[in-house]
Amino acid sequence: MWACNRSLSSTMTSVLRALRSTPVVVVGPGHVRRGLSTQTDGELRIAEILKEKFPSASSLKVVDISGGCGAMYEIHIESSEFKGKRTIQQHQLVNQALKEEIQGMHGLRIFTDVPKQ
Repeated sequence: MWACNRSLSSTMTSVLRALRSTPVVVVGPGHVRRGLSTQTDGELRIAEILKEKFPSASSLKVVDISGGCGAMYEIHIESSEFKGKRTIQQHQLVNQALKEEIQGMHGLRIFTDVPKQ
């Protein structure tokens, strides 16, 4: 964990430098989309797992919020499979889908919703 924190500190410095010169699009309150960047391997892996588990998801966003070391992710997923389920049940479904990946994480922020029709 210490190595990740140390790496995180230097990574954050690099990210802050890059953000000064990289366009950033603010999507809404608290939501920022990275400009001119690609997803990390961890983001892609988690997104693929969630796409397989929730094929009817109308929206899916996975962001490594640990600075790229893969210790913490934020997931936004909107799926009709959550209809009729309480938020805790929706989050349990996501946790269950990511059971193996979660073991190597420090934290996970999950935001779920049912599509508006």
